[in-house]
This record gives sequence, C-alpha cells and structure tokens, in this order.
Amino acid sequence: MLFTERLYFADPYLRSFSARVVARDVRHGHPAVALDQSAFYPEGGGQPADGGTLNGVGVVDVQADGDLVWHMLAAELPDDTIEGTIDWDRRFDHMQQHLGQHLLSAGFEYCYGIPTVSFHLGSMVSTIDLAIATLDDRQAATVEDVVNAVVWEDRPVLARFVTAEELSSLALRKPPVVNGAVRVVSVPDFDHSACGGTHPHSTGGVGIVHIRRWERRGATIRVEFVCGGRALRDLRWKNAALGRLAATLSCGAGELDVALARLRAAEEAARKGLEVAHERLRGYAARELAAGAARVGGIPVVRQVIEGTVADGRALAAALADAGCLAIIGVTGAKTQLVLAAAATLGVDCAALLRAALAVSGGRGGGTATLAQGGVDSAASLAQAIEAALAELERWSGRQ
Repeated sequence: MLFTERLYFADPYLRSFSARVVARDVRHGHPAVALDQSAFYPEGGGQPADGGTLNGVGVVDVQADGDLVWHMLAAELPDDTIEGTIDWDRRFDHMQQHLGQHLLSAGFEYCYGIPTVSFHLGSMVSTIDLAIATLDDRQAATVEDVVNAVVWEDRPVLARFVTAEELSSLALRKPPVVNGAVRVVSVPDFDHSACGGTHPHSTGGVGIVHIRRWERRGATIRVEFVCGGRALRDLRWKNAALGRLAATLSCGAGELDVALARLRAAEEAARKGLEVAHERLRGYAARELAAGAARVGGIPVVRQVIEGTVADGRALAAALADAGCLAIIGVTGAKTQLVLAAAATLGVDCAALLRAALAVSGGRGGGTATLAQGGVDSAASLAQAIEAALAELERWSGRQ
C-alpha cells in the first residue's frame, strides 16, 4: 500500500528533504504528486498547509488523502527524485500560532474552566471560540498573564503518538476525534491536547501570546489573538499609529485619551453652534422667501429646489409653514425628494397634493395634511411633481 511518511512528526524544524514520487494526479486544477516521505504539513486541524518548492516548482497546496500526502504544484514536475524545501517563515509562523492557541485555550480552562469549541488559524490573525456568553477585560488580562508566564518559562513541548493505555492516563483538554493512533502534544503541568499539527520544541518558541479583541458570536465568544512574530508586527504598527496620532494632537501617547476627549468636546460644541447658525440662516431665508411668495387661489406658495439632504428640505419647509405659507420644496442630492408643508390655518391637505404629484411623476411617499414627503427617481421627475402639486392646488382652491 502506498503511503507518505510525515517527516514533520519527528522534526518540525526540518526545512529540506529528499523524496521519491510514488503517485501522480491532477487535483483542483493543478498537477499533483504524492511522495514516499514529506516534510510538508497538509491542511488540517485548523492549521493551513505549508508552502515551499519541490525541485524549484512552487507548492500551492498540500492535502492528505488517506495515507498519502498530495502536493499541488504550480507547474508539471517531470522528475521522480525530489528535493523539497519548506517555506520556513510560513511554517514557523504557523508553529507559533498553533502552540499559542493550545496555551491560550488551556489558559481559559485553567483560570476559569472555560472550554474552547473551535479554532481557526488565519493568515493575519487567529481565533478561538469560547463556550461562554461574556468576557471582560480582567478575565482576558488574567489569562494572558498566565499563558505568557508559561511561554517565558520555556517549558518543553512533548509531541508523540501514545498507546490507548497512555491516552487513558492523560488529562486531555478535549477528547480525540480520530481513530487509531493518537498524537498528543503536551506542555508539562499545563496542557495535553490531541493534535497532529506542528509546534516549537518549547513554549519559548511562541515568543508572546496577545489577545487583540473579542466579540460575541451567538452563544460563544470569539477571541482574536496573535503570537510571536505576528504580535511583534502588531505592536509595531500600533506604536507607529499612536505616534502619528500623538504628534497630530501635540501630546504624548499616554495623554491621547485626554486629548481625544477634549477634541470630541470641541467638535460637539462646534456642531451645536453650526446647527444654531444653520437654523438662523433657514429662518432668514424662509422670511425672505415668504415675503415674495406667489399666490395660488389666495394661498401664499413658495416653490424652491435646493441641493442637500432630506433633513435640509424638511427644515426649510417647516420654517416656511411657520411663516404662514405652503412650501413645495424639491431636494436634489443623494436622494431626490419632494417635501410639502403648510400652516394649519391654510386648510391645505399636503398629503393630497403629494398623491397628485406622485401620480404624475412616479415615486412613493406619504404624510399628513400639514407635512408630506415623497421620493422620485430624477430631477426631471421632480420638476413634473412640483408642477402637478401646483395644478392640484389650483383645482382645490377653485372648488373652495
């Protein structure tokens, strides 16, 4: 029977190896070879596949199928004798993240009895899903401290296949899901996990475990974390970002909270002042427009098209209604809208005028006798709607 000896079980630090092709195929659109032995880790257990080359040809994916490990290639590989090279940066990164996950999951169990229900190792960050509904800053910091203490103690990491008798004597964090021989990765006095992945020889190889953030996902909490080189890169960009922000606000990094609070307070004060100024300007504009209002059947009418938001149109229409007019305001911008507002003393039904306007121009809307609003699909439709509203007003006033 054909099989591939998995060299990474014995030595996860092996970067190159020799092998022989034992089978060929085309898989997922790529030429693929299976070897008699390989140091390439195939995707599985939450850990992505290794990258690298076989005789200089790029390995784009690695998958296990039964006893064989298949290497999907960027091009055909005619040779039967192989020299393989692992993408070491990728491999070691995965080793750091994967052992970091073991330690982090064990830390939540050790500190709070919280089990991990799933794990994902991504290209930028990794996650674990915890079987809890809430997590607070104190808990996360406590687990981080405990886990990093284990990392910095540089405890040995023992990875081996165990017998059924040995397996029964180990306090596994999670029961194995495979049949047959079980590989257990152990950190003395802290964690025993059934795992086929690659890990450093000691916990110190993880460097550091850092929890970046967490969020609720249904009945679980998803914790995002980085380890080792990823944690260093995360620290670098955050430190650079803090430095740029502090320089912009002319303060030290430790004073950013206070500086940002001042900035937000000033922004809020400026926003409120601007709202007051806009309200005054709308009042001035409304009085000027009302003074020149045309009369339709004795009703003072102001028709106006403005560019802005629907809120701008409603505010202007309300100011004109307060001035005793019927306002027919078209709004162009992100949305094209028609807003009608009237003083209650005029006896005009704005909702009826809007229905007549939309019947001609298309669109949807509604409202009350004193305020109605509807949307149309274009500036041309808006012009039609305004004319239709005026025509309906003339018909209504002629019946009075």
